[in-house]
Formats: sequence, C-alpha cells, structure tokens
Amino acid sequence: MKKVTVLTTGGTIASSRNERGKLEAGIYTGEELAVKLRLPEDIEVRVVSVLQKASIHMTLTDMDQLRKHMEEDSWADGFVVTHGTDTLEESAYYIDLTYKGERPIVFTGSQRSPDQLGSDAFINLRHAVYTAASSQLTGVGTVVVFNERIFSAEYVKKEHASNIQGFNAFGFGYLGIIDNDVVHVYQRPLRREHFKVKPHVSPRVILIKAHLEADDLLLQACIDTGVDGIILEGLGRGQVTKKMASACGRAVKAGIPIVLTTASEEGHVYTTYDYEGSAYDLVKKGVLLGRDADSKKARIRLTACLKAGLNPADYFGPIDHPAL
Repeated sequence: MKKVTVLTTGGTIASSRNERGKLEAGIYTGEELAVKLRLPEDIEVRVVSVLQKASIHMTLTDMDQLRKHMEEDSWADGFVVTHGTDTLEESAYYIDLTYKGERPIVFTGSQRSPDQLGSDAFINLRHAVYTAASSQLTGVGTVVVFNERIFSAEYVKKEHASNIQGFNAFGFGYLGIIDNDVVHVYQRPLRREHFKVKPHVSPRVILIKAHLEADDLLLQACIDTGVDGIILEGLGRGQVTKKMASACGRAVKAGIPIVLTTASEEGHVYTTYDYEGSAYDLVKKGVLLGRDADSKKARIRLTACLKAGLNPADYFGPIDHPAL
C-alpha cells in the first residue's frame, strides 16, 4: 500500500464561517480536516498539521519549515500540501525549486470552505492524495492539483477569484487529469531546477509593475532602501517608461539585480525594439531577462537564487541574440 503524508497549512480548505458570517482561514487543524474530508482508503495517509494560516500570511520561512518536514520524512512515498489558493502558486514553485527529492509533491486547496454548499475541498484533497501516490509523478517536481487537473508548479496561475475552476496554465495546459480516482499523466516537464537555499538568508525582492506614465518613484525607493533584488514587470516584449528605464540604470549601478518580465499572459520578454525603455535598452543597462516567467514566479526564482548565494546573471538572461 502506498503511503502519503498530508501537510496542512490552513487556507480556505481549512476554513469555517465565524459569527459575522465571514470565512476565517485555517480554523480546522489537519487532523480535523482529515476526519471531515473522506480520504482514500486504499492509500495509507498520515496527516501533519504544520500551520493554520491564510495563504497571504505565509512566508518563505514557513515554506523552508515545510520542506524540512519532507526532507526528514522517510516514511512517505509522496506528499500533499493543503494551502490557501491566493499564494499557492508561489509557494508551490518555491518548493519545486528548493526540494531536490524525486518523490511527488502535490499542492492543493479549495475555492470554497468544506462547510459550503458544493465545496471543492473534498474532491481536490482526494485527488491530490492519489496523485502524490502515483509513480507517474516521480521526478516531475512539485505539481498543483485542482478541479481534476494536474499542473506544473512553474506555470500554474490562479485564474479566477472564486470559481472552482480556479487554476490554469496559460499556453502550456495541464500535465494530466484524475478521472474516477485514476491518475493519467500525458506530459512531463523537460527540465528541473534546484537551488540549495540557506534558510537563514532572507533577501528582500520587490515586484514593480510598469504602466502608462509610470515614474521612477518605486524604483528610486528600492535604491534608497537597498533592496536585494527587483522584478520589473514590463509591457509586451518588456517595455517600460523612460523614467523607469533611467532608474533601472541607477539600480544596477547600485548593485541591485533587476529581472524583467512581461505583463502578458504568454510570451517571452525579448530585445525586439530599440528605443529608450525597450527590453534592448534595459539589457544594455544591465537588466536581466526573465524570459517567459510571470512576475510572481520570477520573484520566487530570483529569491531562491539569492538565498542560495548564487549570481542571478548566471540564471537569468540576456539570451543569445545577434543584436547583443
């Protein structure tokens, strides 16, 4: 019989309504949740209540603690992490980058409380356990299971604020499905990355979005504060305003690594255009290209890189290009 450890951290999947009729995340412990939600009987499941938080209160220190549980657990064939949906994609990707083992790790949650009509908590947790026990996911890295679908942690995104079809992977699709408790995997990621992070290191990486008439206020504040890294979400192929471009040059000279991403759902940032504030201009100023990563995932990757004491220039662009 396969063995799966379920690590619970709170979120909507462990929530209940309070006296004001509002949901409070993380009310149920992992053990209470396991009793409430019927777990598979053909898999040996052990539940460990690690945290009871709303996901917006989660930290990477919490994730380091969670990873330590996995690394020290020699009993399980795979792991399930129940997590609030708001930051689930970020936590899942961080574990994907920092856990080196081959055993499946499956993040899941729910858009509705276990006490709500039509709750997705029951089926998501059940499917996550079956996925964690499947040898088809060995060596794949961390995945997210939601609404019968299996997604790669690198590309999954929360696509809806409340609908039970809460997650998607735009442009990439899902790796497989769970149908009648049977796991079907149709594709696997071609590569995995691993950063050996130092848990006591906590770099401060700030995310800044470009928009029409954006100025240099936030970038200058990052320079003045001495942050450890900046994710700059540009538009299209990676364009920002002239004022932002000028501030990027100052930040790089101050020793702050900047990674450029795009606000578009799909596509790479690329040195297509040649004008002030274009990706080409930014690369010449020393900005690194985040390729096809969205801004939140790029922030997690840059943070993991810095926590591992590595040079971001070795892990982000610029990519080879004749114009460079």
